[in-house]
Amino acid sequence: MFASHRYYRCMHPVTDPLPAFPATSAGRVTAAMVAARAGVSTATVSLVTNGKTTGRVSAENIAKVEDAVAELGYVVDGLGSSLAKGRSNIVILVAPDVSNPFFAKVIAGVREAIGDDYQLLLSVTDAGLTPSPADVRNLLSLRPAGLLVDAPSAQFLAELPSAGPMVLLDAAGVVSDAPSVNFDVARGAEMLADHLASLGHRTVAYLDSVTGTETFRVRKEAFCRGAAAHGIRVVADVATTIDMGASAQAFARAWPAWAQTGVSAVVCCTDTHAYGVLQEARVARIEVPGQLAVTGFDDLPFSATSNPGLTTVHLPAGELGRAAGRQLLLLLAGEQIPRPGLTLESTLVIRGSTAGSAAD
Repeated sequence: MFASHRYYRCMHPVTDPLPAFPATSAGRVTAAMVAARAGVSTATVSLVTNGKTTGRVSAENIAKVEDAVAELGYVVDGLGSSLAKGRSNIVILVAPDVSNPFFAKVIAGVREAIGDDYQLLLSVTDAGLTPSPADVRNLLSLRPAGLLVDAPSAQFLAELPSAGPMVLLDAAGVVSDAPSVNFDVARGAEMLADHLASLGHRTVAYLDSVTGTETFRVRKEAFCRGAAAHGIRVVADVATTIDMGASAQAFARAWPAWAQTGVSAVVCCTDTHAYGVLQEARVARIEVPGQLAVTGFDDLPFSATSNPGLTTVHLPAGELGRAAGRQLLLLLAGEQIPRPGLTLESTLVIRGSTAGSAAD
């Protein structure tokens, strides 16, 4: 009976010339093992694996190290080395719902801006729900280089501990010292109200989100103000998660009462909500736009090809991600941000879901 177990690598003196190394946790290959195989110092291994060889390491030694790395399957412990310096190379993006194609464009924009020097880590929860400050606090143990927060609420930011460099995205209506890149969602909502008024709508319903983020509050309030200016009555008592099935069910429950009050259009806070309404309208044989006009917000790719095409507010998601990524890089470099409160223009895209509706 042995009191403890030790494991050794059996070696053949001719066919396996690799020297014996002390056992490491989980059998991890270390820089020292690569250095011994290549016949160079660990400092040389570090220079080669970090791409800092110019004028410092010969071509011969670079080739030796690269061969040793390939043979041993060495993986650079980038997180460990960066944590030793006080921060990692991780950028955390906090977003309500990355399954939404809108956020795919935002993510692509961020990745394009921050390049290969940083790794992007996503913090998300259930569809359409913003991660809690507790969720983000757990990730802060990784000592991220910076934080990007999409569509935050004021409460979320108030409860979030000091996270170092941070940039807010789509944070219209939020008061914060952090730099931000926002959409002009208020103007987009006002354009929707103008459009529906021009078609003769007098009673409309508003389908909202339950996420509680400021961007949804701003777009709803702006639409209601614009509608009131045109004498349009707004029925706004329904909200769901950013989910097509949930919005379809909510519309099915609300429609009988809405129809009795003369609702001739449904304004949805996102395109995803609008897709649910369009789906349920087809099931209920409600003609769109003849009997009911439907609008969205975001201009997702499917909105141009849905049947009918969806009238919506276009928000430049890719540029949002790129601009936020560029702002974060300036913060990380200790440089001044020229426009810490950048606002991107929104535009109204008119398609078949409203064309020729109430006025006819």
